[in-house]
Amino acid sequence: MFLPKNIDRHRAQKSLLRAVGALEFAKGIGVLLVGILAILLLHKDVWVIAESILAVLHISTDRRSAQIFLDWADDLTDARLWLAVKLSFVYAGLRFAEGYGLWKGRTWAEWIAFLSGMLLVPFEIRELLRGITWLRAGVFVINIGIVAYMGFLLREGRRLRRLQSEPHW
Repeated sequence: MFLPKNIDRHRAQKSLLRAVGALEFAKGIGVLLVGILAILLLHKDVWVIAESILAVLHISTDRRSAQIFLDWADDLTDARLWLAVKLSFVYAGLRFAEGYGLWKGRTWAEWIAFLSGMLLVPFEIRELLRGITWLRAGVFVINIGIVAYMGFLLREGRRLRRLQSEPHW
């Protein structure tokens, strides 16, 4: 009688773990695309490209946000773009490894997900203190959910390993 319940619980945990793994893999793809975009911007006049983007989007260059965007583009150098490429490729590699590990149910990947999620919490709280939006709140809730779930899995795995290592008389 307990067997189907345990099987269903195991299947649900595996599905949720795979969903988190797929999310991490998707984040890796997004960051990889940013790195590729940075490569494409090398040796180009980024300010001209930024101005063209604003024109295509029909955003006036007189707007404050447009000026901030143009100033940011003007400050981009090839050295900064190479740094962005390197960082994005390393971060994407970490996300791909984490996604693979979670998909395969590896404990090391649960630790990576738990620790990387915990590192983001203070930054997410800071953003929420700047102003609550649906996006900020959603990102925060999803991250807290993932961190809590990884913490649960790590604790449950530890408990199961302890039970298995105890002698059964």
